[in-house]
Amino acid sequence: MFRLFKNAATPTSRVRTSFSAQFTITKLYYSSQPERNALFEKVLIANSRYTPSRGEIACRVMRTAKKLGIKTVAVYSEADVHSQHVKMADEAYLIGPAPSAQSYLDINKILDVARLTGSQAIHPGYGFLSENADFADRVNGEKIAFIGPSGDAMRSMGSKSESKFIMEKAGVPCVPGYHGENQDVGFLKDQAQKIGYPVLIKAVKGGGGKGMRIVRHAGEFEEMLESSRRESIKSFGDDKVLVEKYLERPRHVEVQVFADKHDNVVHLFERDCSVQRRHQKVIEEAPAPGLSEEIRAQLGAKAVAAARAVGYENAGTVEFIMDNIDKQFYFMEMNTRLQVEHPVTEMVTNTDLVHWQFEVASGNRLLLNQDQLKLTGHAFEARVYAENPLNNFLPDTGPLYSVRTPETSEDLRLETGFIEGDQISVHYDPMISKLIVRGEDRNDALRRFRRALEQYQVVGLTTNIDFIKKVAEHPEFIKGEVETGFIQQFENDLLKAPEAPNAETLALAATALRLKEQQQLKFNKHDPSSPWQTVGSDLRLNSLETEKTTLESNGESYDVYMTTSPKAASSNLVDVEIKKSGSDESIKTFEGVDSYLDDEGLLVSSLDNKQSKSNVVLHNDDVVVFDGHGRTNLKLPIPLYVSGGAGSADGAGSVKTPMPCKISQVMVQPGQKVEKGAAIIVLEAMKMEHVIRAPVDGVIDQVLYSVGDLVEENKSLVMFADNE
Repeated sequence: MFRLFKNAATPTSRVRTSFSAQFTITKLYYSSQPERNALFEKVLIANSRYTPSRGEIACRVMRTAKKLGIKTVAVYSEADVHSQHVKMADEAYLIGPAPSAQSYLDINKILDVARLTGSQAIHPGYGFLSENADFADRVNGEKIAFIGPSGDAMRSMGSKSESKFIMEKAGVPCVPGYHGENQDVGFLKDQAQKIGYPVLIKAVKGGGGKGMRIVRHAGEFEEMLESSRRESIKSFGDDKVLVEKYLERPRHVEVQVFADKHDNVVHLFERDCSVQRRHQKVIEEAPAPGLSEEIRAQLGAKAVAAARAVGYENAGTVEFIMDNIDKQFYFMEMNTRLQVEHPVTEMVTNTDLVHWQFEVASGNRLLLNQDQLKLTGHAFEARVYAENPLNNFLPDTGPLYSVRTPETSEDLRLETGFIEGDQISVHYDPMISKLIVRGEDRNDALRRFRRALEQYQVVGLTTNIDFIKKVAEHPEFIKGEVETGFIQQFENDLLKAPEAPNAETLALAATALRLKEQQQLKFNKHDPSSPWQTVGSDLRLNSLETEKTTLESNGESYDVYMTTSPKAASSNLVDVEIKKSGSDESIKTFEGVDSYLDDEGLLVSSLDNKQSKSNVVLHNDDVVVFDGHGRTNLKLPIPLYVSGGAGSADGAGSVKTPMPCKISQVMVQPGQKVEKGAAIIVLEAMKMEHVIRAPVDGVIDQVLYSVGDLVEENKSLVMFADNE
């Protein structure tokens, strides 16, 4: 059933992070702990979270484990055979197919691997198994340490209604509402009337915004209740709900707590997680902006009281909802695990919470007491997703074709389970990474955060990086005026359609294409099998003096003319003129443009006496430019290289090669019907792929070349049958 993944050939250094520089393991003064237990020799990481980024937390835990000399065991599904957490572990075992229910959430398989490998402890990662009380009980029953709270604590805090009763008894303020057993529709509607609209219906066993509905007036209560119950059954197998007051301008503020087996409980201050889409967090920051020291102390004290009320152990987070007007806060729920956003707390408290988890699970005392914990500076964390904010944040899938990341340091962390070349699949949540940046104060941290987002450049699929940057640049966010409705309130600012490309960006894209073509020509001159051998050394794409490149953006087409500059002599200077396609009117002219590609493949250009460095990435028909104007997505026109047609002198219509090339993919066969615009052949030239599409509706008569063939320019690739 299990397969050991041989990972020695892939060094862990491929994972682009600098954990060793981020913080040091907390120094221990063991003399003050005479009965300190030894840490585990080997830990299995269950990596149970399939929402989000299943590999990221496993890699995160492994880094600390390796620093402490602990061996690690990973489990993985068939979809994750090449994942970074598999390569990073000392041992890795296949436990099933892609569906999580048959792999990551299969408790029996995980326990089998733990027994097989002699693991002394299991770290549950994030998500469902990490908050599965039965799983915690099963692990402990096997005499294996569960690195997390007890099953009883999970059960108490996992029920929103039961947890509310426990909190009220412990003196922790709760949102006014009904949390009882009576689930009659009429009764619940009466309770909503007593509470006062608007109210919030929430699934008792909910999470991640599922089973949650806002009801603004009595007329829609029953409809929203039924909708909440349907979603609750699908997500949690339980349709019980609670009804509570809905705050119009709430903030989401949560407190990190930690407890050991010796009755020591501390808080590590608060995080603000108000910037959310679909009730899921996008940006977190610590500490929360705009709080007085008095409110901060009250939040910490109530969070500690909440943890004590259930005999809590290990890492946990007490979540509060806060009225943004009077700063009154109310208990919302407790997450009985290490959360996705824990690094932002580590950055401002100089701690390693995974190290703390290992110590506490081993039976040792907390590494620091409350008086020793101090806030230092301010930090932001962004969750980078493969998703399209302009299309209702729908997830995207595909390859991480090109990835450039900001340089990591003590003040900048990048937590990820993916590197360039990896695939974001349909099987799991599309979170790519977490970017965490610290500064001396909020303004300093925000400046560094924005700069890091500019340097984080991904091509191959759509991400939310530009959206996060727009949030970080928004005047209200800069002021610290955040609340859970921030994105909806300012969506016209944050979700604007892309503007027309800047003329400078178009010039950079065209010159980069030209340089890469010249570079490829030089490379292929030394390859006797290359079709470029038939091309003279003075080749220009359009003429000996002027080259024309057409680029498309947002439905508009632009022609960029590059002419050898009179000043050029033997140098590489060109004059660049930009026009809208079909127009004689010049948009912009740049004289004496000098450009070259540096050792990292970046474009160094001098335009209008300004030298700049930009990143131009070519992927299929896409040309993506990262420059001083941000990210710009351009496209090369779809080539419809057609000769002849029905009844013409050439007989059946044919599709021809636009340049010397290699056949990368053949997507049609004789007799196949195709529609206009359908991809039929993929060519490879100049280290780029070019998709050739059908120019008309028709039937393929002949396919003249196969994958791997080298083809000269202007050769027919396929022939269409004569419709007549």
